[in-house]
Amino acid sequence: MTTAIVLFIVAAVFVVQSIKVVPHQHAWVVERLGKYHQTLTPGLNFLMPFIDRVAYKHSLKEIPLDVPSQVCITRDNTQLQVDGILYFQVTDAVRASYGSSNYIVAITQLAQTTLRSVIGRLELDKTFEEREMINAQVVQAIDEAALTWGVKVLRYEIKDLTPPKEILHAMQAQITAEREKRALIAASEGRRQEQINIATGEREAFIARSEGAKQAEINKAQGEAAAIIAVAEATASAIRQVAEAIRQPGGEQAVQLKVAERAVDAFGKVAEDSNTTLVIPANMSEVSGLIASAMKMVAGTRSTGPAGPAPAQSPGRLDR
Repeated sequence: MTTAIVLFIVAAVFVVQSIKVVPHQHAWVVERLGKYHQTLTPGLNFLMPFIDRVAYKHSLKEIPLDVPSQVCITRDNTQLQVDGILYFQVTDAVRASYGSSNYIVAITQLAQTTLRSVIGRLELDKTFEEREMINAQVVQAIDEAALTWGVKVLRYEIKDLTPPKEILHAMQAQITAEREKRALIAASEGRRQEQINIATGEREAFIARSEGAKQAEINKAQGEAAAIIAVAEATASAIRQVAEAIRQPGGEQAVQLKVAERAVDAFGKVAEDSNTTLVIPANMSEVSGLIASAMKMVAGTRSTGPAGPAPAQSPGRLDR
């Protein structure tokens, strides 16, 4: 009975030592008699009991590593409290086992020293603007050194950049002054644009008023010219009609009668005015002489007309 128990225990130990199940995304390094033998892949694996042993176990997943906070000095001698996070992945289990005694500590220290070096070449303002550049340079420097450790550095991210309180107050004052400056510039630009708009509007309004006045003057002049032409044409037409009537038989007598009537009417109107002193010619033959002079002008007009010169006639006389 005792022998069976012993054999059972030995068999159980033998099974445990010989069968290994490796999880997915893991790699186990096996040593045989203290020397590297093989790397176990995910799944079921068999070892020689008491001869082979699993020396190192590595996860092949992406691992985030918190880099401790540290003080960095910028190019303009300003202290910054910087901390970040590093993402890496084991790509070679053998190198990760034998390339460094502790690759995590090595990566952490290298990240800190590289970060101090990169920030030391930048001024304070640039450290806030060039975060992507700082991250890229840290990753490049660590990745080159980590190749011998079987580790691939994927990315590095700065979590916080904390300057001293005095610098924070100065930066806040600078930001406030810059914003006030932008506000003043914006207000002045607004006033400038307002003045430009007002001047432009007044100029356009003045031009529109002057164009309207000009067009009104043109229209008025055109209207007056048209009225003068119409009056002249009407007068000319009336004169032509009078001339034609005079050329007809009895026309001269009619003109004499009309002139006489106008003369009598004129004397009558003058006599009606109580404030007017009327002087009547002593010799009424002067009135008939006036009529005769008018008739001579009419006869002269007829003689130069298209019908040829008319025979001369002595003007008639009105009886006193």
